[in-house]
Amino acid sequence: MNTVITRPTGAKAGAGLSGLQLIADNYDAFAARLLAARSAKHSLDLMYYLWHDDQSGRMLTAEVVEAAERGVHVRMLIDDINSRSSDAAYLELDSHPNIELRLFNPTAARNGSVLRKLELVVRLFAMTRRMHTKAWIVDGHIALVGGRNIGDAYFDAAETNFRDLDVLLLGAAVAQTTEIFQAFWDSELASPVRQLHSNYSLLQPPSGSRIDSEVKRRLLSQVGKWQSLSDFVAANEIHWIENVRVISDPPDKVLGRSRRNWLIKELMPAIQECRQNLEIVSPYFIPGRTGVSILSGLVMRGVDVQVVTNSLAATDVAIVHGSYANYRAELLNAGVRLFELQPFGRRSRISVFGSKGASLHTKAFTVDDAAGFVGSFNFDPRSVSLNAEMGVMFEDERLVAELRSLFQQERSLQTSYRVSLQEGSICWEGETDGKVQQYAHEPEASISRRIVSGIVRHLPLESQL
Repeated sequence: MNTVITRPTGAKAGAGLSGLQLIADNYDAFAARLLAARSAKHSLDLMYYLWHDDQSGRMLTAEVVEAAERGVHVRMLIDDINSRSSDAAYLELDSHPNIELRLFNPTAARNGSVLRKLELVVRLFAMTRRMHTKAWIVDGHIALVGGRNIGDAYFDAAETNFRDLDVLLLGAAVAQTTEIFQAFWDSELASPVRQLHSNYSLLQPPSGSRIDSEVKRRLLSQVGKWQSLSDFVAANEIHWIENVRVISDPPDKVLGRSRRNWLIKELMPAIQECRQNLEIVSPYFIPGRTGVSILSGLVMRGVDVQVVTNSLAATDVAIVHGSYANYRAELLNAGVRLFELQPFGRRSRISVFGSKGASLHTKAFTVDDAAGFVGSFNFDPRSVSLNAEMGVMFEDERLVAELRSLFQQERSLQTSYRVSLQEGSICWEGETDGKVQQYAHEPEASISRRIVSGIVRHLPLESQL
């Protein structure tokens, strides 16, 4: 297997540069992870909020095990929010001599017991604080960070798929990513899975989950476009940038500590210094009173502020939309432009299962034509105050232009509804089958979703959303 060129050459050579490549396509995101696992020679450090036990999750797990069989040292850090009823699969992975698996902020009671469910209720507010970070690091030379978890919906292998964004990193930024991983790995909240079980050797290992042959064929057909990770990287332009920072919340944020170092403190100065245009993409958008004030103030200074989020019909968390809806009219009155993703997959290429729906999962923003951010951070109270988040901040006009081009596609009437106020009422406008249509109510949303969203608007839940 060819090795990846991890340093700029020729005129671009120089210490401290980082190579960045955006990955917007879901199939490409799957291919990048699979090829990265196959290229690993020494180490794989994997840190994820969710790692689903579905088709793509099993395929990538198999690649990780294959790497371990070659002698690669694998460290897997998984948040314990995963909905597994048993740790047997985790323990089986951890039993491999080259794989270590730790769970972040785990419950004390394990394996789907009544006590585990009781603990989730008794420690509700502690257990809702999660490690929301995502990173796939190979040999300390290449990293993938961004919004995608591991699961079918992130790789166009589900009926409803997420529109998401990753950044492939080379050079100096990889060392920063590795440092963040190490901080979480060493945290007191990261527990080796076998230490959570005094009788772990007695647990029955999983019988083996079948991988659907057609799903596997279609996913691997996309990977087959490249012979190696080097080919994948070379297929698209790498932006070599000096001003790049991979930043994160400290693990102790989940315990409510180190408030002065929280990620929001790094992001807000860049946003508040905006002079011309601010573009935000956030699937879960709850600005709160402070956020509304900041965005309104930017508009008053002449800044064009645009926000893309999920419509009620497209979101996977309807209760979040209910809280967002409380601020919609005020934002529109202030001059903030709002766009809500339509719940339809409008791509020409059909996904593995023939996508029946789309949901936004990208978390990113751009400031003027100079700076950008891609990561796991949503503009909501949960990302601000509860979850540990991470992402990549960069300053580069060409990469910002590429990111803004993606945003423009998301804002098109074929993809999102344009939200406006007409005579004091909120209206939506979108294009379907070449015809522009207007809606006076939440378009395409079911009655049950409207009821849930309406109830949440009047409940004091915002701090937990």
